[in-house]
Amino acid sequence: MNINDFDFELPEELIAQVPLEDRTSSRLMVLDKVTGKVEHQSFKHILDYLHEGDCLVLNDTKVLPARLIGEKQETGAAIEVLLLKQLEGDTWETLVKPAKRIKPGTVITFGDGLLTAECIETGEQGARILSFSYEGIFYELLDQLGDMPLPPYIKEKLDDRDRYQTVFAKERGSAAAPTAGLHFTEEILEEIKAKGVKVAFITLHVGLGTFRPVSVDSIEEHDMHSEYYQLSEENARILNETRSNGGRIITVGTTSTRTLETIADDQGHFKAQSGWTDIFIYPGYTFKASDVLLTNFHLPKSTLIMLVSAMAGREHTLAAYEAAVKERYRFFSFGDAMLIK
Repeated sequence: MNINDFDFELPEELIAQVPLEDRTSSRLMVLDKVTGKVEHQSFKHILDYLHEGDCLVLNDTKVLPARLIGEKQETGAAIEVLLLKQLEGDTWETLVKPAKRIKPGTVITFGDGLLTAECIETGEQGARILSFSYEGIFYELLDQLGDMPLPPYIKEKLDDRDRYQTVFAKERGSAAAPTAGLHFTEEILEEIKAKGVKVAFITLHVGLGTFRPVSVDSIEEHDMHSEYYQLSEENARILNETRSNGGRIITVGTTSTRTLETIADDQGHFKAQSGWTDIFIYPGYTFKASDVLLTNFHLPKSTLIMLVSAMAGREHTLAAYEAAVKERYRFFSFGDAMLIK
């Protein structure tokens, strides 16, 4: 399939720059993946589409304040570093800007020397492998020196860093938020449980793939970057019980979907495991795990809209996106939600 098959016109003013004051006040488009019918709702009505016996799957990854501004020790030139993935100990895969200035042996300092990093290797797709040195606890220094790694299409400053964090975030290690989860509050999750809907958690630490556009014409040739995932015994049991009892598995976000599709066997059963996934889901894929998908509105020609198209069909997806533009839905990380049922 060609990359241009997933393109659409998006006015820049529809890209949400700040989160809404109330997490649950976003809009909700409901798309029937069989008929293509679209409903326009408020996210607060999400309960109307969840049934007793269903299981809602949330990604409990916690975003690191992974954006660091430092300076090249040799020249004092400003350098921006985005932590992507911890490789081993204090060695991290990173994106660096401007990358051409950072070669193996280059040292970058942060916070007047509280933290230093040496480039030890040039990684895949322009990444840099940095080895960090410091006194104290790395994550405490990161809290002190780092900023939230907001996507490049968000130009506004985020006043409250917790708003780029889900209320159920627990396992730190992500370079970006699982943004479909940003719509939930503790209160609405309690209402969901009270309705008899189970809640299960997986972890997928969002990494480099989120920041990399598809750079090939034929999408089959695109290589996804690997990301770490884990599923516990308890949550695997919840998922298997839901499947055995005839309930639906409702994945919140493309990250939850990709993780479950990696773990599920051909019969749609789950077992506790952890590892790395580079699964790439696009039209023609047969879903084994996810019955319903809750997600945000995604970038044109992105791997995320390809996953949505695999779930709902390309024509239905693009028609729904056209309706979203016409109805002036808010797009991307701080934007509105879509439920594909």
